[in-house]
This record gives sequence, structure tokens and C-alpha cells, in this order.
Amino acid sequence: MGAYEELMAFQRVTEALAQVSGRLGWDQETVMPRGAARQRGEEMAAMEEVLHARRTDPRIGDWLAAIDEAALDDTARANLRLIRRSWERATRVPAALATEIARVTSLAQGIWAEARREDDFARFAPTLETVVRLKREEAAALADGGDLYDALLEDYEPETSAAEIAALFDAMRPRLVALRERILGLERTPPALSGHFDEAGQMQLSREMAEAFGYDFSRGRIDKAVHPFSSGSGDDVRITTRTVTHDPFNCIYSTIHEVGHAAYEQNIAPEHHLTPVGRGVSMGVHESQSRSYENQLGRSRAFTGWLYGRMRALWGDFGVADADASYAIVNRVVPGFIRTEADEVHYNLHIFLRFDLERALIAGRLEVADLPEAWNARFREDFGVAVDRPSHGVLQDVHWSVGLFGYFPTYALGNVYAGCLMAALRRDVPDLDAHLARGDTRPATAWMAEHLQRFGGLRTPRETIRHATGAEPSEAPLLDYLEAKFGELYGL
Repeated sequence: MGAYEELMAFQRVTEALAQVSGRLGWDQETVMPRGAARQRGEEMAAMEEVLHARRTDPRIGDWLAAIDEAALDDTARANLRLIRRSWERATRVPAALATEIARVTSLAQGIWAEARREDDFARFAPTLETVVRLKREEAAALADGGDLYDALLEDYEPETSAAEIAALFDAMRPRLVALRERILGLERTPPALSGHFDEAGQMQLSREMAEAFGYDFSRGRIDKAVHPFSSGSGDDVRITTRTVTHDPFNCIYSTIHEVGHAAYEQNIAPEHHLTPVGRGVSMGVHESQSRSYENQLGRSRAFTGWLYGRMRALWGDFGVADADASYAIVNRVVPGFIRTEADEVHYNLHIFLRFDLERALIAGRLEVADLPEAWNARFREDFGVAVDRPSHGVLQDVHWSVGLFGYFPTYALGNVYAGCLMAALRRDVPDLDAHLARGDTRPATAWMAEHLQRFGGLRTPRETIRHATGAEPSEAPLLDYLEAKFGELYGL
């Protein structure tokens, strides 16, 4: 074999082992017995030790040096770009540090879940301090004298910086806040859903929603988790959801959101499976799929009308007069505590808060002991509401417990990308609403698969959006969409 073929054969095994490691994480969040947490931490650490050794293998450098990139096609060059980036980053991080991060974050996840359940930040604080210390060490190793947060952000949104994201968020904030103030100033909020919706019915509807949005159950499954997520790629892509007996929309839209992630992975061209190109290119692009499926499609007037009919068929008269009332409830704008339940107008403000706090944590301008006070003060400033307990504030998200510093801004970036994609989709599929009103998402999901999903990591994140839409990424389509949708809904 030539150098490229040898490198890709080696990489295929690494990719397969990474999938096995991801399956351990899925198991931990869904069916693992609680008493297995400590052993699972050791198992995850052992897997990370093996993976780190492979990702830093000196032969990778030799293969990269020996390959004539000019003789390769676009896919091969993309694989080399991704392998080189991974190798250069991995070789900067000591193996002992990578292994310790895997062990500690596996244990931290369970400790966070217990602290959240008991509303006891003090129980979690020592563990979070350890996680933050380790992530600062990792950032310092990766940054090579540069910005620590940028070094961590690279794992989730390559080729961008915290400064660029901060500028984007600053550009978004005025129009978002103005829209929110106009809506809340009306003092007219649609009523919340009330009643009891059995778990079995919610899970049945969850499966229907997954199928409606193109999820392939022959290569996936739905389970329950505290914090819904999607896991895996290629031919094994699993999703989770959660049920709340008084709010079936929580389950419905958690499912649709995770199906957006899963569809991206399931629809990557089979020839890319178990290669670096065979994964979503970034979390921002990934979120563009989940947020567009959940919001622009799933919360549209057309689709919610069809969904209302399905809920009537399942639960009979559930206290909502008609499809228009259901659409208003699904899109009600209220300043709530929980990010994952936030309406589209407030959602990005939640992300701005977390982005600023985690940048300060990694930079050392904020310490874990001061985090609840900083969170609560910022939340009151941004939302005008006092946080009543830690599970509604600093303990609500799993991300920091598992060391995902740099992940949060990709949610808002994903919304921006989703705005660009949906503007292009509606341009190309002018009768989209007629299909959605019948519960038929195929014109939309097929467009996403054809223009974006099948390529995986072939292009950089911004190139991916530019290729799909024909335009540079911009916040304007998202803000235009929000103002049009909620302006019509609230009569602004």
C-alpha cells in the first residue's frame, strides 16, 4: 500500500474504537446501573489512553509527510486535513492528562446528575473545580501561548475564534432584545398546556415524529435520558428524549431536535463511514440541522397543524381549541429558566450567558465558587427573573460536568446557520408549507441531505454552509425569520 492507504487503514481502526467509546457514553446515560459509575470511569479512561496513543502515533507524521496531496482527490485531501489537525492537537496534550480528563468527566457526570436532582451545587462544586482545572491545563497545552478558550473552541467549531463569536453575538443581541421587549410589552401570553399526558403515549408520538423526519430505525433507537442527546455515526446512530407528564411538547421537540443531529450522521455518504470525513463537520453545523428540524420545520404553523391532529387522535380533547391555538402554545414567548425549553426569541440569550461565563472560567477571571452568584446576577440582568434554585440555574446543563467548554456557543451559531439554510430551502421548495401541513417533511429533509448532510466533513464549517446556500453565513436571515414569525403571531 501507499502512504495514504496505510494511513487510512490505521485511521479506520481509530474511528471504530472512537465509536466504541461513544457507545460506552450512550450506555452510561441510558441503561447503565448507577453502581457502575466508578468502574465506567476507569473503562472510559482506558479507552481514552488507547485512543490518545493512536492519535499521537509517530507514524501518522511520517505518513503525512510522505503523501503527495496534489495527487489526491477532494475527499482524500479533506481526510488529510482532518487527520493532520487531530494529530497536531493530540500530540500537544500529554497522555496522562487526556486519560485523567476522561476518567474525571465520566465520574463527574453522575455527580452532577445527583447534585441537580437534590438542588445542591455544593455537592458538585469540588468535582467541577477539578474539571475546570484539567480543562485549563488542556487548553494551555493546545494554545501554545494563544487564547485558552480558542484552543478549546477548536474542538467544536474549527476555524473560528471567541472574538469572532462575541462580535456575532453582539450583532444579534439588539434585534433579539428589541423583539422580546415588543412581545412581552403586549402582556398577552398564550396559555400553557395543562393536563396529564401518559408516558406511553408520548413515547409513541416520539417515534412517529422521528419517522416523520426521516430517522432510520434500522440503524438507530430511541431511549430516555436526563439530558437528551444523539450518539454515533454511520450505521449506528442513537437518540434519546425525555418525558414530562404535563408537557408532551418537551418530549416531541426534544425528539425532533435529536433527529436533526441523527439525520446528519445517518445521511453521510456510506463511502465516508469510519473515516474523518464520515462525521458532521462541526457542532455549529450539527446544530443547524437540529435547530432547523425542531424550530423552522417542527414549530411552523403548517407542521403544528398536522401535529395537533395527531395529538387529538392520541389523547382526544386535550384542552386546546384548535390548530391555531396549538401553534400559539408551541411558540409562546416567556422568560423561562430552562435553556432546552426556551422559545426561539429567548434561546440565544441563554447561550450568550453561558458563553461569557465559561470564557471567564477558562481564563481564570471567574472561579467555580463564585459561579452561582455570577450566573444568578447575569440571569436577572438578561431575563428580569430571579433564579429560584440551582437546577433552574447553574446546574441545569450537563456540558460543564463532562468538560465540554467551547460547546455552548455552537448552539447559537447553529441557529444562525439554520436561518441561512432555511432561507435557501424555502427559495428552492416554494410549496414547502403545503407538504408540512400533511406531516410530509421529505422535501425539506431531502434538500438537507442533498445539499449538506451527505458530504459530512468534506468542507470546513463555513464552506459547508456557503456550498449549501450559495451565500456567506450571516445572522440576518435568522433575525428576519424571527421577526416575521413572531411579528405575525403576536400582531406586532
